Amino acid sequence: MVASRALLPDLDALDPNELKALIVSQHELIVSRDSEIEQLKLLIAKLRRMQFGRSSEKLDRQIEQLELRLEALQQNDAEKVAALPEPIASAERAARPVRRPLPAHLPREERTYLPKQEACPDCGGELKHLGEDVSEMLEIESIRFKVIRQVRPKLACGCCDRIVQAEAPSRPIARGVAGPGLLAHVLVSKFGDHLPLYRQSEIYARQGVDLDRSTLADWVCGTSQLFEPLVEALRRHVMAAQKLHADDTPVPVLAPGNGKTKTGRLWTYVRDDRPAGDQTPPAVWFAYTPDRKGEHPQAHLSKFMGTLQADGYAGFEQIYETGRIQEAACWAHVRRKFYDLQMAHKSPVAVEALERIGALYAVESDIHGRSPEERREIRKARSRPLLGSLKQWLEETLVKLSKKSDTAVAVRYALGRWEALLRYCDDGHLEIDNNAAERSLRAVALGRKNYLFAGSDRGGESAAAIYSLIGTAKLNGIDPESYLRNVLSCIADHPINRVDELLPWNLV
Repeated sequence: MVASRALLPDLDALDPNELKALIVSQHELIVSRDSEIEQLKLLIAKLRRMQFGRSSEKLDRQIEQLELRLEALQQNDAEKVAALPEPIASAERAARPVRRPLPAHLPREERTYLPKQEACPDCGGELKHLGEDVSEMLEIESIRFKVIRQVRPKLACGCCDRIVQAEAPSRPIARGVAGPGLLAHVLVSKFGDHLPLYRQSEIYARQGVDLDRSTLADWVCGTSQLFEPLVEALRRHVMAAQKLHADDTPVPVLAPGNGKTKTGRLWTYVRDDRPAGDQTPPAVWFAYTPDRKGEHPQAHLSKFMGTLQADGYAGFEQIYETGRIQEAACWAHVRRKFYDLQMAHKSPVAVEALERIGALYAVESDIHGRSPEERREIRKARSRPLLGSLKQWLEETLVKLSKKSDTAVAVRYALGRWEALLRYCDDGHLEIDNNAAERSLRAVALGRKNYLFAGSDRGGESAAAIYSLIGTAKLNGIDPESYLRNVLSCIADHPINRVDELLPWNLV
């Protein structure tokens, strides 16, 4: 900033025309920078709206780089404005968007600043209240630990020496020192904010509280065991749906004995019918398995009857063969294959395929939130003709392509799943894609980059349980840390036959 000020010419020595030219040039510089900032914001927003799938980690990395670029530009912009002469700087600040008011729900701490003068500085007369100016400043308090001393007095009868005393209040973890709020904070920091336990331990140490990460790991394991009945109730709610979204993602897990990692899987099953106007609370259930064998989703879905929206994983095939579960394929997977082609080869076939699929998504945008009946009728009138034309074009295109080309592979992928890809048109409850499941896996992908692997299969199961509760709270617009704090405050004493009362939408 000092260097920037040194580059400014002597303003007093400039004539009016030179001063105007300087102001114009500085203004154009900032306008250009503002334009780049806005373009970056739009690009980031566009990327965040994009499908979250197999290339998700690359997309995350791209978004992170753009966020860093945007942050650097905005910081640089602030420094340049500060280096301008005050009249110009004030004008530039005034041209920026109006600052939004501070949230009304935040607690207010009022501080009154009285003038130093107790009497009129001119005549010495008495000062009377005339009015006041009020401004607000946003502040944050660091994590503040406290110790709750649980005192239970003993009372004795003066006649018979009978001693009475209140029962010790239950704790979330038997004989544990962590309260519900601290446990909820640790869980959400790790599984919601992707902060590994060793980093949390370092943060707490700065507050003067020594919490070894092994202690934190014990708390994670203990709370996940406590949550088991609640997660089971959540699973029952999810599996009671008529339509589910399903997907899975790899999770590196430490293999016992050799210090190396193996690949486990986290499976996600999402119930969310809000796009079809249904008010049933949405929910997500995660399950961990040590491998990706087809027997696992078969066991997960053993009592489910309805439609499964998923990718083309071969392990689902035996489920569809029973006729108990129907397959609804995912247009986002089809689109992604052509998108990759377009990015790699600028393929004209890929460009046209993307435009045609984009037209299908435009219909979905118009009918979001409408009743299943309306969605079915509109799809019949608008999407069916587009799909018929798309299939004819794909078949005509395929015969012109080399059988081994990447483009032919993408075309055959779509045609090979055509019946399942059409199913959404005949059922207004269904979605055009499986994005609901893929969105639910985003937290897993982000966390995987930070804490790299689970410590064991048991750690994978703990992660699945906590991801289920945090993900469901988020789907229902509930702050997950507040929710877990409330659950941990009462679950130890809560009747297991009424555990449904602790589901996020019931515990508000």
